[in-house]
Amino acid sequence: MDDIIIYTDGGCSGNPGPGGWGIVVIADGQVKSLSGGDPMTTNNKMELSAAIAALSVVKNTPDFAGRHVTVNIDSQYVKNGITQWIHSWKAKGWKTADKKPVKNQELWMQLDQLNAALDVTWNWVKGHAGIEYNELCDSLCQAEIKKFR
Repeated sequence: MDDIIIYTDGGCSGNPGPGGWGIVVIADGQVKSLSGGDPMTTNNKMELSAAIAALSVVKNTPDFAGRHVTVNIDSQYVKNGITQWIHSWKAKGWKTADKKPVKNQELWMQLDQLNAALDVTWNWVKGHAGIEYNELCDSLCQAEIKKFR
């Protein structure tokens, strides 16, 4: 069976401000998109929300069970957080290197649980670089932001 390919993006207008996220899930020759938003949020929360939504789709789709997932994400914050920083945060009781509470801890915990339950490779892609599905995610995100203006 083929890999499941995911693209995600999140953002907001002002930080904090109205925000949106968008995802594209590509599997079995199908391309599906999903989006959501929040009237008052931060860019990082929307990036995390996109990743959580994407992995939730995979986890909750029986046909996707046991398949490898590649997440293409333009957020270094999320990619580095879930692949590197989270190990230290958990070991230190959800504290950063300077002993401050990890921001967005509840979202990080959700993402960590989903990531641990799936076979995921995290791949950083440059945003606004003409990558088709990343651009689609950005468009979905911007459409969600407009709903709150």
